[in-house]
Amino acid sequence: MSDLNTLMPGAKAPDFSLEDQNGNQVSLSQFLGKIVVVYFYPKAMTPGCTVQACALRDSKSDLEKAGVVVLGISPDASKRLKKFEERDELNFTLLSDEDHALADQFGVWGLKKFMGREYDGIHRMTFIIDKEGNIAHTMTKVKTKSHHEDVLNWISENL
Repeated sequence: MSDLNTLMPGAKAPDFSLEDQNGNQVSLSQFLGKIVVVYFYPKAMTPGCTVQACALRDSKSDLEKAGVVVLGISPDASKRLKKFEERDELNFTLLSDEDHALADQFGVWGLKKFMGREYDGIHRMTFIIDKEGNIAHTMTKVKTKSHHEDVLNWISENL
């Protein structure tokens, strides 16, 4: 993790505008006044990312009650995100960061090791952004199975 310069609580979240799974531009600034969960995941339709996304999908009513908007961000192209949404009936916004410029700004892009290989990619991390657009919480160790509960618990206890 030492090569990452991950944004931490208190920092202003970088405003961004990315293409969603439907080809629309979505900006962070359009959600001012809401709590935004920005979660970065490595690749759509892979096992861990699917577990994480489906749990968020199934938590939609609890997230909405807490006034939370979920934005999932990966380096996948919009077309792949659309397939992911349709295959798993996802009910939140997926954003394409193909050039990983936003991942760089949040400090989640960097060297990874998997099965003896080293490569650059997205580290699975989540940022909870408060109603003023500041990072309230950074989750650097995300467990795909309990991510939705960890997010809801932190928000209910802190925001």
